[in-house]
Amino acid sequence: MADVNKKKAEALKSQGNEALSQGKFEEAIENYTAAIQLDPDNHVLYSNRSAALTKAGNYLEAIGDADKAIHLKPDWAKGYSRKGTALCCLNRYEEANEAFSDGLKVDPDNAALKEGLEKTEEVLTGPGNSQPIPSPFAGPDVMEKLQANPKTREFLKQPDYCDMIEKLQKNPNDLKDMSDPRIITTLGVLLGFDISTPSAFTEENMEMDKQQPQTFPESQNASSPNPTPSEKSATSSTKNVNSKALEEKQKGNAAYKNKDFETALTHYSAAIELDPTDITFRNNRAAVYFEQENYDKCIEECEKAVEIGRENRADYTLIAKALARIGKAYMKKDDEENALRYFNKSISEYRTPEISKLIVEIEKRMKDKERLAYINPELSLEEKNKGNKLYQEGKYPEAKKHYDEAIKRNPDDAKLYSNRAACYTKLMEFNLALADCDKCIALDPKFIKGYLRKGGILLAMKEPTKAISAYQKALELDPKSEEAQKGYRDALMAEGSDPEAVRRRAMGDPEVQAILNDPAMRMILEQMQKDPNAVREHLKNPDIAAKIEKLLECGIIAIR
Repeated sequence: MADVNKKKAEALKSQGNEALSQGKFEEAIENYTAAIQLDPDNHVLYSNRSAALTKAGNYLEAIGDADKAIHLKPDWAKGYSRKGTALCCLNRYEEANEAFSDGLKVDPDNAALKEGLEKTEEVLTGPGNSQPIPSPFAGPDVMEKLQANPKTREFLKQPDYCDMIEKLQKNPNDLKDMSDPRIITTLGVLLGFDISTPSAFTEENMEMDKQQPQTFPESQNASSPNPTPSEKSATSSTKNVNSKALEEKQKGNAAYKNKDFETALTHYSAAIELDPTDITFRNNRAAVYFEQENYDKCIEECEKAVEIGRENRADYTLIAKALARIGKAYMKKDDEENALRYFNKSISEYRTPEISKLIVEIEKRMKDKERLAYINPELSLEEKNKGNKLYQEGKYPEAKKHYDEAIKRNPDDAKLYSNRAACYTKLMEFNLALADCDKCIALDPKFIKGYLRKGGILLAMKEPTKAISAYQKALELDPKSEEAQKGYRDALMAEGSDPEAVRRRAMGDPEVQAILNDPAMRMILEQMQKDPNAVREHLKNPDIAAKIEKLLECGIIAIR
């Protein structure tokens, strides 16, 4: 039954491919969807549907299918290409850049991924970093924001408005309904400011924190179209307070830019007193504490900002910013554990490349510290001795475990890698043994045993030419080494039974290369091919005779 379903799915995929090539995107999507129902673990089907969805303008769904394809087959480059393309269509170039980069880790030579990466980097690093602002309708929590705001909550009761929002979610760049005042209001809510208030467009903050949407009392809704004089007075008072708070914030921004931090603190504190529900003011005051290197105060302020932000449904980017600043303050305090904790909290709210890079940097630093703290040459020697004893008893897996521990305790000891290579050889894990030999040689190029072990492993892997090279290195270090001499002879004999291997090695000989690159010798060799008797004349010239003899010894030519 499973085979039958897969055959049907393959037929539907072919139909989808045909429809896609003809520009019939909806038909292609239907075919791919039907195929997926029959073969839900086929990564190619999700990838193809992602392509069709992108062509149809359904970018968010296309990203979802690309993610599914990557999940099913992480080493398949096309999944990353599909994801990056869909993200570019949403102007989410940073995420697209990351998707193309991840794909190139899987397939470094993929032309489509390289081209995608170049395009996104051009946008991200071009003059003024001209990356278009992502559409606010592309976010995952659009409906939650609209439901939370009193104005847009009322709009959601209107069917035509819901249809417009649904269209914009499917294709965020299709703003044909911008003339509708409800869409203008919606943009203000999603972007985090009230478009009807001119001052909301002023972004003089040192970090350009966005002003939060004004909060309106629940009583001001459709059920009370004519507010009483007292309600009018309260509304006027609220607007006046908000206006004064914004004035204080702007004065604080100006002082901050001039590095007059005490004055900036005064104005931000005044803004907080006037409107204690706005996370932006506290974020700004925390920034001042950070500049003053008062990191404990900065952390305390940011914690309060997050608390107030959650209570007042602040934009998740502002909460993420407060959490990121806590992480940076902990970094300044050399508390990497807490810094990492808060950076992870920040990206759970909103992911930015800067914080993502900081997380990678801290994790690497913490691992390095942990590794260095673990180093103990004395304990390493103890583990090495235990490994040697077990190796002599023929208990190779147990010996390897002790060598593993010895290497962790002293990773710069070349002999440990040589010992573990011996274990791997006994366990027939030749590739791992070879890697340990290379590490041993890299750490101590004069340690002869590294080359001897490498030569023996290469012989076991039926690579006599490479083994000869390893034994030659050993003989350079100790020309009298019997083990190196014997290994070299064995490798030559093994190579001799393989004429092609002899020829390959000869071609790497600089003397042979010089002979073959000599125009006069090339002409003589061509003449010998046409007329084998011509060699007799050439052999009368001692110089040419020596060169021909060298080529005969190496097996490059043969005289019949």
